[in-house]
Amino acid sequence: MKKFLQIIILSLLIITHTSAEERDIELKNLFKELKISQNTKAIEIENKIWKIWMTHPSEDRRGYRLTELLAQGLSLINQRDFDKAYGILSQIILEDPKWAEAWNKRATLLYMMGNYEQSQKDINEVLKLEKRHFGALSGQGLVQIKLKNYDKAIESYKEVQKLYPSMETPKIMIPRIKKLIQEQSI
Repeated sequence: MKKFLQIIILSLLIITHTSAEERDIELKNLFKELKISQNTKAIEIENKIWKIWMTHPSEDRRGYRLTELLAQGLSLINQRDFDKAYGILSQIILEDPKWAEAWNKRATLLYMMGNYEQSQKDINEVLKLEKRHFGALSGQGLVQIKLKNYDKAIESYKEVQKLYPSMETPKIMIPRIKKLIQEQSI
């Protein structure tokens, strides 16, 4: 019986590992496409990336539960129940500190709450786990504007452009930040 249980556990680990590899390959391919895509096609690719990021990478009961908790946290953010959302997102991070999207959603929430330094700390965690996270990089741009670190904000948006050249946000924000810098130096 013990041997049988070990085989089942090993099989589950192999299946999860294969799924994780497939997920990484799919993301890699989507990012390649994103670099060369324009308009509607780029938005379709972006949505596919977000879908992958917002689904917990493990395909077991725990993964489904954490995905569901993330959805609940987002719902609470939309309802502007920030304290409950913060609790749920923090719970997810405690259970799986390697899930970049949980950190990203909490960083967004912290930004909305006006806690910019803590938001940046969470963004740092996202980028350690997923350096291609254009959402976190865009959010970092906003955080750095609030912290008056304008050069860092521009750097963040330039990184977004490298990953996602057709994204409109950097095209809008970089000139605005440069104008802000110019106005403050007068």
